[in-house]
Amino acid sequence: MSGVLVLDREQTRAALPAEALQAAVRTALVAISRGEVSAPPRVAARSGHGLLGAMPGYVPELGLAAKLVSVFSAVADGGHGAHRGIVAYFDEVTGRPLAVMDAETVTAVRTAATATVAMRALARPGVTRMAVIGTGTQARAQIDLIASMDSVELLVGARDVGNAESVVARLAAGSAMTVEAAARGADVVFCCTSSREPVLRRSWLADGAHLSSIGGSDGPEFGDDTLKASSLFVEWPGAVTEPPPAGAWELQSADPERASLIGAVLDGAHPGRRSARELTVFKSTGHAALDVAAASVAYRVARERGLGFSVDL
Repeated sequence: MSGVLVLDREQTRAALPAEALQAAVRTALVAISRGEVSAPPRVAARSGHGLLGAMPGYVPELGLAAKLVSVFSAVADGGHGAHRGIVAYFDEVTGRPLAVMDAETVTAVRTAATATVAMRALARPGVTRMAVIGTGTQARAQIDLIASMDSVELLVGARDVGNAESVVARLAAGSAMTVEAAARGADVVFCCTSSREPVLRRSWLADGAHLSSIGGSDGPEFGDDTLKASSLFVEWPGAVTEPPPAGAWELQSADPERASLIGAVLDGAHPGRRSARELTVFKSTGHAALDVAAASVAYRVARERGLGFSVDL
């Protein structure tokens, strides 16, 4: 098929099967740890109401892509989130644009996949009780991924338990509860909130638990007590060394030497978890390489399944 493939929101989601996406994300994370990725610092143009960010990236084996995403505080009619945009995927040899897809879907699904890959690498073997904190777009993407796993007990925690109950009712699975109850009852916690202040306390996390913190664009999801008590893993060094929003709010006081790259664990260069009682924390800030990973999968799967339509550009 000639021309540029265009995928709408539903088609983008359908072209991102969990197993293929997690495999591509693993490839991207390892490439980051090896220094093989080309991804310049994020840039943004700001208006009086929000910003438009640009994130290009290249990953060997996966290709070349760029995300344009607007981040605005207002939420439009229809319940869509405040992050809107497109991901463009290019031929890495000729530079020809190959596909355009929905950035909100790409971001949510690849972030959930990244948090899950990190969990599989760092959590104790045999964990079954998994909590998701939050009920927004990112939390729902993580919940959908966990709900597809076998032999997992899902706990959904929220400040408004009614919102958690609505999510559980949609799935017809899991248990809704407060943030504290979900965190205390879990072997693994995925924190997916837009909080401006910590929503988790160290005392709520069991010894040997794993925390994947993937929200917190506007503020920290966990405090210094959790950071000091944990072994820390990140996607890229800038999660610690760069100021927000590129870097993590939670890690601005952290020693960069304390942060290990999750890609190095996946690559076998770092041991990851060292004991059953160790608290491990993966803090995700996102990275252009992960958008490349998702775009590469979406383009291939959409072509295979006949999704989307072609336009001449």
